[in-house]
Amino acid sequence: MSYIPSNSIKNIHKLSIAPMMDCTDKHFRMIMRKISSKALLYTEMIVAQSLFYTNKKEDFLDFNSDEHPISIQFGGDDPEILKEAARMAQDWGYDEINFNVGCPSPRVCAGNFGASLMKEPEKVAKCIESLKNNCNLPVTIKHRIGVDNDDSFTNLNNFVRCIANAGADRFTVHARKAILKGLNPKQNRTIPPLKYNIVKKLKKLNPELLIEINGGFKNITESLEALNYFDGVMIGRSVYKHPLRWSGIDQKIYGIDRKSKSASDIIFSLIPYIEDHLSKGGKSWDICKHLINLVEGIPKAKVWRKEISNKSIKRELDIEYLVKITSELEEKGF
Repeated sequence: MSYIPSNSIKNIHKLSIAPMMDCTDKHFRMIMRKISSKALLYTEMIVAQSLFYTNKKEDFLDFNSDEHPISIQFGGDDPEILKEAARMAQDWGYDEINFNVGCPSPRVCAGNFGASLMKEPEKVAKCIESLKNNCNLPVTIKHRIGVDNDDSFTNLNNFVRCIANAGADRFTVHARKAILKGLNPKQNRTIPPLKYNIVKKLKKLNPELLIEINGGFKNITESLEALNYFDGVMIGRSVYKHPLRWSGIDQKIYGIDRKSKSASDIIFSLIPYIEDHLSKGGKSWDICKHLINLVEGIPKAKVWRKEISNKSIKRELDIEYLVKITSELEEKGF
């Protein structure tokens, strides 16, 4: 008998912000939460084995209470270690667990997890079962449409059915296959062609499964169109590089009557957060390396980004100056 996911998570997460290494840390997630109160946020991928053996688990697990709803993404292939990871994720207060079977990084694949695991659906199923059996959180999976020459639709459908029977609550499908030899991770995000029709076929054959699509979406209009076919849309590099272009998520995706915020509104609302980070010994660049992507398409935006970058890197940026230079942007109707 096939597993049918609980309706408790259906249609809640129509749009999510993809897990991205070196991008979706807790500071970027706080910025995104100021832009949307509803989009599902993801951590960067956390290697379950590293989490299991470290004495500083908070370095991996810590997040801000304002970030909910938030999903923690694990990479790994050992059901026993994933068992402990699931318990930690629940104890720490995450809303969901996501299992990574899509990362094409050579380092990740050398550890026998990420995209390479698509070739071993039974092993993935055991990992999903371990996660499901050791927490009360929804357990989801992110994967590709195929790997190398194992890219037939039959293989993809069989993989999804196997993982569904193991209890996965939602499938996030990157509509490109992964090429593990010959392409680096960046090239794997652009060179293999997007094949949305394959994911549409997958959803049509498995209407009872929650299937979210990922790959290549550049704006809210494209996302709304995709929601005619899929249960959710995951956005990646576009939202990281141009976060303010997604300021209409709550209104247009979730139907919430909420005024879009300007970049200066978001920056000012983050001042207490930045002050707190600095008071604990953090560096302004930790936050500003993400913040600079907010300011674009207006007069002197380049000057603002350069000033903030230079002073942050040199550890010379203080709150007073940040408020001053941002206020000047606001005065120009930003």
